[in-house]
Amino acid sequence: MKYCSTRGSAPHLGFDDVLLTGLANDGGLYIPNEWPYFSDSEIRKMKGLSYGELATKIIYPFIQGSIIQNNLQEIIIETYKSFNHSKVAPIRQLKENIWIMELYHGPTLSFKDYALQVIGSIFENILSKNNRNINIVGATSGDTGSAAISSCANRSGMNIFILHPEGRVSEVQRRQMTTVNSPNVFNIAIKGTFDDCQSLVKLMFKDESFREKLNLSAVNSINWARILFQIVYYFYAVLSIGALNKSVSFSVPTGNFGNVFAGYCSKKIGLPISKFYIGSNNNDILTRFFSNRSMIIKDVVPTISPAMDIQVSSNFERLLYDVYKGDHLKINNLMRDFSEKKCFTVDPEIFKKIKSNFEAYKLDDEETKSIMKRTFDESQYILDPHTAVGLGAIDNFPNMLDDPLVVLSTAHPSKFPDAVKSAVGRSPSLPDSIKDLYNLKEDYNVLPNNLDLVKDYIYSNASL
Repeated sequence: MKYCSTRGSAPHLGFDDVLLTGLANDGGLYIPNEWPYFSDSEIRKMKGLSYGELATKIIYPFIQGSIIQNNLQEIIIETYKSFNHSKVAPIRQLKENIWIMELYHGPTLSFKDYALQVIGSIFENILSKNNRNINIVGATSGDTGSAAISSCANRSGMNIFILHPEGRVSEVQRRQMTTVNSPNVFNIAIKGTFDDCQSLVKLMFKDESFREKLNLSAVNSINWARILFQIVYYFYAVLSIGALNKSVSFSVPTGNFGNVFAGYCSKKIGLPISKFYIGSNNNDILTRFFSNRSMIIKDVVPTISPAMDIQVSSNFERLLYDVYKGDHLKINNLMRDFSEKKCFTVDPEIFKKIKSNFEAYKLDDEETKSIMKRTFDESQYILDPHTAVGLGAIDNFPNMLDDPLVVLSTAHPSKFPDAVKSAVGRSPSLPDSIKDLYNLKEDYNVLPNNLDLVKDYIYSNASL
């Protein structure tokens, strides 16, 4: 399978190069030239497969020619053995027609593990096969960084540099990154927001000389492989609740649009999904778009759900490319407006098409804590604040509960102990991996939001 850039002027690449490249050299995001499709009968035959077996079936058509199927299955099954639940992504019924899918049973306790743990192994496989070294650069609002570091630490052929916004991630999130003792891991705290971190990463990838000299690669969801491996748990959810005769809906707390775009991809390749409900916090650029068809950047405000403290939803570009049917010129114009004017507006007929698949709702911090408390009072079940945003969003669409709905639980509540205690009056129980964090030494560098200084730091520590 070949992949093209959403902006049209980068070379078409196979999966190996898409994985190692990350961002296309024209600033666009890679997307498949053609999509595989699973028929209803093929999906029904997947019922009863383990998570790893299912992942192999879903993923292989996208990477055929890069890794042979048996090797892929070995990598995937071995990776998910490190997860702390036998089902990998268990489903819990919360009430009639509402399920919670727990995507926090990986090593760093967030949904990011479900893609990044496998990607680390595939990186190493491809680098060894091609005798290459890379320098991975990523930005994190909290969870991507720890998952990527956990996946790449102590692996040969790669160094990893993760930028996080200083003081804008939880202490647990920060310590999960900064206490990893590995010679190939470098943590950078940027004096700014996540959007500043993400912008620095994108600018580094746009610098052709810097990019080629360092063999830069990406782990953010700008990298297609991240989206690809997240498609799997949508299939697993539908199969787990036995809802193949109905259209299932999903509620997804998201800021960067990557997690919910993976769901859109699962529908595109055959999964019977009715609607996607997006939960936003006060950084509600997505909710505002779904109200007025304009994407307008505002200042980032800190919230108790910091992984969504984002005003630039990078993966939305992939959706635009799909609904505009691959019109590169249109995508370039929209993205130019977004970069220069901090806003863009889609055409009315395109907006109608997007709205047929998505709804969105914003919850502020008090509303989020109210959902956490209500859920705990009703079922003794503790939600993290991001999951609470996803669950709270569906309260505003009462008519959707005729069909099964799955809320993606994106992080373990122990990663946000202050928010949980404030909401439900007690601290979440801490897994052993979290308890140990407080006894470990942190190692990170604080840098200003300055591209040249960040590039100098990375260059001086890169594997060349």
